[in-house]
Amino acid sequence: MKIIDNIPVFGEHEANTLEQARLCARSADRFALMADGHLGYGVPIGGVIASESRISPTAVGFDIACGNKAVRLDMPGSELRANIHRLMEEIWQTLSFGVGRKNSERVEHPLFERDGHEGWSTEAAAPLKRKAEAQLGTIGSGNHYVDLFTDEEDRVWVGVHFGSRGLGHGIATWFLKAAGATDGMMVEPVWLDVDSDLGQQYIAAMKLGGAYAYAGRDWLCERVAKLLGAPILDEVHNHHNFAWLEVHDGKQMWVCRKGATPAFPGQRGFVGGTMGEQSVILEGVTPDLATVAGRTLVEEQRASMYSTVHGAGRVLGRKQAAGVRDRRTGAIKREGLVKPEMMQEWLQRSNVVLKGGGLDESPHCYKRLDEVIEAQGATIRTLHTLTPVGVAMAGSDEFDPYKD
Repeated sequence: MKIIDNIPVFGEHEANTLEQARLCARSADRFALMADGHLGYGVPIGGVIASESRISPTAVGFDIACGNKAVRLDMPGSELRANIHRLMEEIWQTLSFGVGRKNSERVEHPLFERDGHEGWSTEAAAPLKRKAEAQLGTIGSGNHYVDLFTDEEDRVWVGVHFGSRGLGHGIATWFLKAAGATDGMMVEPVWLDVDSDLGQQYIAAMKLGGAYAYAGRDWLCERVAKLLGAPILDEVHNHHNFAWLEVHDGKQMWVCRKGATPAFPGQRGFVGGTMGEQSVILEGVTPDLATVAGRTLVEEQRASMYSTVHGAGRVLGRKQAAGVRDRRTGAIKREGLVKPEMMQEWLQRSNVVLKGGGLDESPHCYKRLDEVIEAQGATIRTLHTLTPVGVAMAGSDEFDPYKD
């Protein structure tokens, strides 16, 4: 960890990411940047931003409560590998990637009952209830996925990554407009006083988005376990686009983690790599008095506000990677840096069966996960290493306004 202009920074970052971090830190009570950080809308991905009396819809972002869930199944890796092509086809045909629902299964949940959640009474969320009900259990596109893994003991895990879909996007859009947010990347994040009516409404609506995202990931993991015919033995579940009321250095603060995972001592997190590389189950370590570059471990943890990475972190934007096509004709307007044969070669080398997936999600578009984990130092430890066997994502031709 380094301190740059009073900001704790883990890992190496491009100049524009650090510039955005400085801009955010100006109006925050505290700010830190994780090792998978890169430029985001208003707040860098990997940014942890906190205030005692305010909450920032910019920092939580559009995909409220996007997060990761991993479950371990009572199934040996040998059985998964023997049936991987059939199982991936069943996942692809059963689950809904991209926009809309591709199957006829209706997902019911108590959230949609009359008194299911106070967030439905907010002006932002009320008109979105039917859309949310229709989208529950859908995965979306972009970097959202369903993965099948084996761990170091050849046990099978299922990992999923997605958030609150159109509900979260609609809530975020409404509050950013109501708060007078400035559109753009290099802009100061907008803040809401948590004691104001707008602030209280945002907190209720955000928590609704969190409950909805959890419900979707829970259902999806159970559905995949059913497809694989194996019961769930363990689960790890975290948001990474959310705000929590926490105590740091004796002060109660609203901590927004935009693309960052909570990692308090003993708290586990599932952190995904790329479609062709290993993912991990991490745990926040119990602090001791060991020193790291002149600081104690607990000082490093406090500096991160007990946070860690949520993924590998992008190094290529989507258009950089895949190029630009004319939406009407499909003609290539600008070539991308990643070619189909490059992605296929990586997947063949990794022995991964892929369903869907575009060039903008190729491993070439990301940092290496082991390097960003190493950059987080001794604040976390790896409990399990998950090797991908099958990966399912939306196809490259799928347009989805909620994919990021």
